[in-house]
Amino acid sequence: MEQALEILRKTFGYDDFRHNQADIIQTLLAGNDALALMPTGGGKSLCYQIPAICRPGTGIIISPLIALMQDQVDALKQLGISCAFINSTLDRESQREIERALANDELDLLYIAPERLLNEYTLSLLERCQIALFAIDEAHCVSQWGHDFRPEYQRLSLLHQRFSHVPRIALTATADETTRNEIISQLDLHQASTFISSFDRENLCYQIVEGHKGRDQLWQFLEKEHPHDAGIVYCLSRKKVEQVAEWLSGKGRVALPYHAGLSDSLRQQHQKRFLREEEVIIVATIAFGMGIDKPDVRFVAHLSLPKSIEAYYQETGRAGRDGLPANTWMNYGLQDVISLRQMMQSSEAADTYKRVSMQKLEAMLGLCESAVCRRQTVLAYFGETLTEACGNCDNCLSPPELWDASEAAQKALSCVYRSGQRFGVNYLINILRGKLDERIQAHGHDLLSTFGIGADDSMQHWRTLYRQLIALGYLEVDPEGYGALRLTEKCRPLLRGETGLKLRRQRMADKSTGRRKRRQTAEILDEDQPLFSDLRSLRKEFADAQGVPPYVIFHDTTLAAIAQHRPGDTAALLDIPGIGQHKLEHYGERVIEVVRDHIMSA
Repeated sequence: MEQALEILRKTFGYDDFRHNQADIIQTLLAGNDALALMPTGGGKSLCYQIPAICRPGTGIIISPLIALMQDQVDALKQLGISCAFINSTLDRESQREIERALANDELDLLYIAPERLLNEYTLSLLERCQIALFAIDEAHCVSQWGHDFRPEYQRLSLLHQRFSHVPRIALTATADETTRNEIISQLDLHQASTFISSFDRENLCYQIVEGHKGRDQLWQFLEKEHPHDAGIVYCLSRKKVEQVAEWLSGKGRVALPYHAGLSDSLRQQHQKRFLREEEVIIVATIAFGMGIDKPDVRFVAHLSLPKSIEAYYQETGRAGRDGLPANTWMNYGLQDVISLRQMMQSSEAADTYKRVSMQKLEAMLGLCESAVCRRQTVLAYFGETLTEACGNCDNCLSPPELWDASEAAQKALSCVYRSGQRFGVNYLINILRGKLDERIQAHGHDLLSTFGIGADDSMQHWRTLYRQLIALGYLEVDPEGYGALRLTEKCRPLLRGETGLKLRRQRMADKSTGRRKRRQTAEILDEDQPLFSDLRSLRKEFADAQGVPPYVIFHDTTLAAIAQHRPGDTAALLDIPGIGQHKLEHYGERVIEVVRDHIMSA
């Protein structure tokens, strides 16, 4: 552990381990297996990078995405660590060169995808080499119930069979108890020590808004909170991704689409711009983002409802990896609820899978409709208790108003029943509001006792109510795709008046949540801002010269610390978090020059 701490300080530039890092590292150094659950930005990578450097041989890192491998290798090379990846972007000669370096024990770490790792050629190669450890990153991909399922992950127990003497670590930021048990079972980690850090990302502000005109609400959010920030906007379909990216571009933002329908080269080009340029917004399906290390994503917005809290947590977790304040924002409405319920009910998947998927959707809808602290609800889902409300979500900062919806719900449910449980929301609302049209008259529904009993309330009022009744399980959607609503057993006591129902009243779209004022980047005094800006320009110069993202050189938090403390010589830079010996040698003199210029001109 002394060697591990020395590497942490001299190579990575940090004084102390965080969370469970020290215990995890000690476990691997002793040759034992580990399962580590740590929040995004919590320092998972150090848990296998440092033991891989300390132990004889090469650490083999199983990573699901090419972009993640490239990011990690770029960052590690900046620290002077010998590392490489093998994937489809390499030509045959480059791959052979890396294989030779591996065989000669010249690499500290090698990143590889599970598909390539599991072929016999690679396994035979590894058996002829000295392996320090196996790290299985994004281990939640093993779960067939999850949003990032990769079937190859379920074959990785083979590592224990063929390399029984090599310690393994599985890591993830997203796993409820069921998924944790599945990781242990599928990867044969029954003897592994389990380390669970808090899932709480205190720097993230959660906001979920309901209602229509999602784009308009998104634009208000961006204009007010993030007029010049980089961020991600998630949409469910490729078509919506294209439309939203074009719409944001038309409003003057740099917005790039990302989905599986684009060519590989265009996706890579858009991803590269997002990583290396400032103020870029990526509009994407969930195909984008897993493992993206960009630390200064200041917001993640959803224009479509995620299918589970795991997916929501994973996607929102891509904001604020640097620990600085960031926002997560989601707009959802009636059609989201109907579409996802229909999709799951009409699925041809096995009944068990459908049941688990529906339970996950129920939990996600419960989070959306909840009137209590969002963070408490999310953490409870992962088995963690937050004793006090967080004070940094929309429900804490602007508590929703509750109203007694018992009578209104009885009207809405009765209308479904009396019209024969064969019609969709808009038709039912027309009956409730007493709208006379040919279709209603043709069915004789103008003669129903529910015709016109909701005339005093708006269309939006009834749409919100029906959304909540569907979300809370009082109504189900026709799985055949026609959108007809049907009563469930849950609604019987409510219709009989045996139970009541309180619901959250929809907020006005322009009502401010009153969220805490956040810092734009790092917390920088006005007098330090010019130096911070010049340091960012110098960082970009370094990054452009090497063809890597700026954050691979230095994080904003490192630059902010330099601007604040204004070190007088290169030796003093070692006291700045994030600056190790290798970065000092490569960048120290130029950084000190910029600092001295500011001191002289002050």
